[in-house]
Amino acid sequence: MTNPLAGLFKARQRDAARSALYAGSVHRCGAYLAEQGAPAPLIPRQTRLTQAIGTLTAAVDGPAADPFDALLGVGERALETGGDASAELALSVAGTATRLRQRSRAAWRLHGAALDGLGRDAEALESYERYLTLVPDGEGAPGTVRRIDTLRQRRAVLAELADLVGDETEETAALRAALSSPAAAPSALTPQVADLVRRRTVRDGAGDPAVRRLAELYGTYRRLVERDAVPDALPDAVTPVGVAGLRALLDGKSVGVVASTDAGAGAVLDGYDVVVRCDGFRGGARTDLHAVTPRGATPWDGPPWTAPTGIRLVFDEAAPRWRRIVRQRLVPGAQEHIGDVSLRRPLTDPALLGEPAWGEEASTAFTVLRLLDFLDVTPRLDLIGFPASGAGALRPAEAAWVADHSTQRDDSTMRTALR
Repeated sequence: MTNPLAGLFKARQRDAARSALYAGSVHRCGAYLAEQGAPAPLIPRQTRLTQAIGTLTAAVDGPAADPFDALLGVGERALETGGDASAELALSVAGTATRLRQRSRAAWRLHGAALDGLGRDAEALESYERYLTLVPDGEGAPGTVRRIDTLRQRRAVLAELADLVGDETEETAALRAALSSPAAAPSALTPQVADLVRRRTVRDGAGDPAVRRLAELYGTYRRLVERDAVPDALPDAVTPVGVAGLRALLDGKSVGVVASTDAGAGAVLDGYDVVVRCDGFRGGARTDLHAVTPRGATPWDGPPWTAPTGIRLVFDEAAPRWRRIVRQRLVPGAQEHIGDVSLRRPLTDPALLGEPAWGEEASTAFTVLRLLDFLDVTPRLDLIGFPASGAGALRPAEAAWVADHSTQRDDSTMRTALR
């Protein structure tokens, strides 16, 4: 005979367990606030988190309210606040939420985001993927899908780095073990790999294939730590070209970088396979590669680039702004190739030159010249028409770099050779 009170007893057990979980989260929130110490100046994000904790406390004590949404709100505000302590709070709250509702999409996405914020990539992947299994047809929010792709790429890069590091010494063996660990944290690994790249470069030389691959992987990892692997947003009828594609297009060709003030007509440029012009230039002049750095408060509002060229490179530090500039100013059919997002900031990108000291105000001519020099596939690379000073001249630091790396300077023709 079925005991009619058994169902009621089990329901009360479930309610008691739920109450205990909520009470534990409220206690954790109180501990977090207590750890903050003396009141700091009002910070909007911290204020929103404090308000969310208050909302949760009121909901838990309410006679009929469901505190679940308030619990998730605390986790979301904690992630917005930033810092390891807030991320730990978000993880604790998310853990409670996943125990309360094991099929809650929002809870698993919050759990993944908290682990992600703490640099626990492998665990974050598991939570994000659990979230995707709960989404109809497996189609999650685009941002989460991109984040999963980024984390997977980071794990693949770390695995290849681990193979290249080897275990020849205790130090490298320890680094290899750390790179292979599922708990590998970006903040701890980045400086260690950077130091390894420097030591291997000194020992084996920058031309060593293993060193080049090690440096390339390190740069890729740094870029994946800084931003998600987002597909390029380029207009239709435009063929994007990345670093490898640009290198292939220029391989074995002589290149002349022409000053904006120089018309560059006549036989001077006939001796070059590729003529590079920068920023604004007179329409009709031969241009095989156009490099441009849009500047100003609204650089996307400038005139469209209608002058025909083979390759167009657009430089900008901010990826969202770069995409908007390209969308609004690029004219389909005016170029055969357009540099993709991987070429938008060659000087500061750790996957390329990684030289932030040049700053965002670096001249376009120096940026493209330094990129071409770095690619190292052109047997002849010249600056043409750049004066030593005055209008059209490179910045002093840039001119000093060119002087240090030039092989010949002809003042009569205003040509400087870097090869």
